[in-house]
Amino acid sequence: MAAYRILANGTRDFELLAADGTALGALHYSEWFSFKAVATLADGSAFQLEPKGFWGTTIELKDQDKVLLNFKMNWDGNIILKSKLNDSSHAFVFKTKSMLKSEYVLRGRNEQELLVVKPDFEWSKFNYNYTFTTTEEFEASDSKALLLLTVLHCANYYMTMMSSAVTTMIAAT
Repeated sequence: MAAYRILANGTRDFELLAADGTALGALHYSEWFSFKAVATLADGSAFQLEPKGFWGTTIELKDQDKVLLNFKMNWDGNIILKSKLNDSSHAFVFKTKSMLKSEYVLRGRNEQELLVVKPDFEWSKFNYNYTFTTTEEFEASDSKALLLLTVLHCANYYMTMMSSAVTTMIAAT
């Protein structure tokens, strides 16, 4: 198992760090509450995360025009990721592990847990930092830094969608 830390710098910039503090990548949102972002790896390569379609409910991870991964929230609140990273197809499910503890999990085939996401809200900065704990199977991935940044985007997307739903429900009463 390995641990990673995601540090927020404001509301639009996140840095992915290994347990030893080595910078592995970053996620930058173009605007606050936007689903458009750029994932940059330590080697300088950059990937775009962009909403697709009229409603923008599907998010695509692209290397220029090539779609490497996409994800979409299901009716049950789970986010389904379909990956073509490393020229092989994989499917993942991002969902809540524990609502009471605000933990999320990424599961692979056969519901195997690959990583756990623990958000940590900083009241003084009004943003989230995260801790990711991964399994050995996840660590074997050649694209783990890019996948970690995508999972970060999923976590931000999930929390934004859930807070929007709660706000809508409160406003309707």
